Amino acid sequence: MTATLREHTRDQAVRAAVEQGLLHPAQPVVALLDTAGIRASATALTSAFAAVTDAPVLHAFAVKACPLVPVLRLLYDAGLGVEVASPGELALARAAGVPAARTVLDSPAKTTAELRQALALGVAVNADNLQELARLDGLIGQAPTASPLGLRVNPQVGAGSISALSTATATSKFGVALRDEGAREAVVQAYLDRPWLTRLHTHTGSQGVPLALMAEGVGAAYALAEEINTKAGRQQIDTLDIGGGLPVNFRSDDDTTNYADYARLLAETVPGLLDGRYALVTEFGRSLLARNGLILARVEYTKTSGGRPIAVTHAGVQLATRTVYAPESWPLRILAYDSEGRPRAGEPEVVQDVAGPACFAGDLLATGRALPLLRPDDVVAALDTGAYYFAHHYAYNSLPRPAVHGFTPTDDGGIAFTTVRRAQTLDEIVAESGGDRPDALLRDTADGAPMEP
Repeated sequence: MTATLREHTRDQAVRAAVEQGLLHPAQPVVALLDTAGIRASATALTSAFAAVTDAPVLHAFAVKACPLVPVLRLLYDAGLGVEVASPGELALARAAGVPAARTVLDSPAKTTAELRQALALGVAVNADNLQELARLDGLIGQAPTASPLGLRVNPQVGAGSISALSTATATSKFGVALRDEGAREAVVQAYLDRPWLTRLHTHTGSQGVPLALMAEGVGAAYALAEEINTKAGRQQIDTLDIGGGLPVNFRSDDDTTNYADYARLLAETVPGLLDGRYALVTEFGRSLLARNGLILARVEYTKTSGGRPIAVTHAGVQLATRTVYAPESWPLRILAYDSEGRPRAGEPEVVQDVAGPACFAGDLLATGRALPLLRPDDVVAALDTGAYYFAHHYAYNSLPRPAVHGFTPTDDGGIAFTTVRRAQTLDEIVAESGGDRPDALLRDTADGAPMEP
């Protein structure tokens, strides 16, 4: 989707959300997902790899990026599978109808019960470490499985600009660190001892990691697979899971990196990866969804403090947690619309802050941002929030989760909405907070009587 088309569709959706009553004084914040945009992102991904290899590729969407069942169902319908990292994410994938054959389980802390369930279902599993492999030995001995099994390795190629999202550093918690003394040899032997170990997994990181570093990590995993297959005297490893991590440009509508660029880079730097001998798995998340989501919030009040205008809105840390706590790493673009959802483009801009509703001073969506001077009842849109924002609610001040609606342009030039997730009610907040047992801490347990489950 071109930047111009994205802008036009976005403006239509904002206007329609106000006109159709999705955003109103009693419902002052709402999240929107561009259904056609999500499909276009999925097509861009599958086409990029189809252009460089004839090998089978499972593009497994990283559920952590947007754990909403209708989103997973949409992506599955568009040809993608899922990558899950917890029992909850696996349950979401199953609720979306994604079959085990298109599901991959990754996690650094899988319990025996989680592994047993995955093996019973036939879900692909990437073990994180050699201890987990030993645990799999026992489980496979108890009950045969159809699950493809692999091991995650850390190529230790370095960090990107956001350390918390760089997973191939010297001391990363993920995978077996290949450059540690004796580790490579131990990994090779682990494969030779286990003929059923047929996959190899690596992931260098995500936002802030340049494509060249991602490709370097994939190259290290490919070289290891070649070494293992040579020593095994056969192609024991038949699938390489190369992770995801394509970074998103949060500063403009221009896509400074894309799937086609990454696929071509892999073809140039790791050509053997794509010659058809290895099936591939990818695990992209943010890059598929970020561009296709936005948060709308009404401006409740405006004020001035220290000479700087401040617009107080209903979208803050509960939705944009990373932006509020680490604004330099996670900047968000903010657009201004009037109370009827019309763009306030072309008006004089004033440097101002856009604040959220939470009761701490740092709850700011944007600081010192040049925008048309915001007024009460205006609408602000936080862009590129389709991944890791409104689907990952942070319940500060017991603020409710907003409704999420998908939108699609209609043939007559309008916008049609469908509810993905309804807004959380106050009764649901109370229920989640122990509302059914208000006297629980008043009971006398000194007599050793068992507590209620």
